[in-house]
Amino acid sequence: MIEISHVDKWYSPSFQVLTDCTTSVAKGEVVVVCGPSGSGKSTLIKCVNALEPFQKGDISIDGIKVNDPKTDLPKLRSRVGMVFQHFELFPHLKIIDNLCLAQEKVLGRSHDKAVTKGMQLLDRVGLKEQAQKFPAQLSGGQQQRVAIARALAMDPIAMLFDEPTSALDPEMISEVLDVMVDLAHEGMTMMVVTHEMGFARKVANRVIFMDRGEIVEDAPKDDFFGKPRSDRAQKFLSKILSH
Repeated sequence: MIEISHVDKWYSPSFQVLTDCTTSVAKGEVVVVCGPSGSGKSTLIKCVNALEPFQKGDISIDGIKVNDPKTDLPKLRSRVGMVFQHFELFPHLKIIDNLCLAQEKVLGRSHDKAVTKGMQLLDRVGLKEQAQKFPAQLSGGQQQRVAIARALAMDPIAMLFDEPTSALDPEMISEVLDVMVDLAHEGMTMMVVTHEMGFARKVANRVIFMDRGEIVEDAPKDDFFGKPRSDRAQKFLSKILSH
């Protein structure tokens, strides 16, 4: 579903943020991307749907090349759900209107159909009763669940998550992860940048470990947690799993 081949990215001639990154995500697969801060995880996932440009290599989604000038990026992005660290909801729109806007503008759905779909998805993430509220009236965990529902409203073929729980209070993390676990069990193709190793252990098929802009390990979940090959990954895991 997602093919990343020899991707390099520079922010400036002297600052390379991604170096020769190659991996893939099969249909229905859940891949967790982890690593220390500044390792290029978020940059890599933003390159997947061209929110960040890259200078070398290729990325394709369902056979469509992201970096081909002829590719209709808005159309491609509408098929790839993206959930950010900071929710990115429109503060001046009610929750249901946040879910309807792109359905109507991008997919051309009628308002009634968009509302029906939006309400179904709010029900799915446990927030049907919040439909008429504004984002500021919801907790962070609720807002993030709305953001997931909004992404799902576009009927995506894959979902990208960029540290979806890192801005949340500890009590709210599990309510967001529960929704993500359900999605994984339903067979959604997912690429998830996260430090939540419990989530990775529960649902990931593979774990990618990045450091200094490189993919250091790309291994099945049990291999990664059982015996990571690199010293760097061993050190990372010993710190993150020791408490």
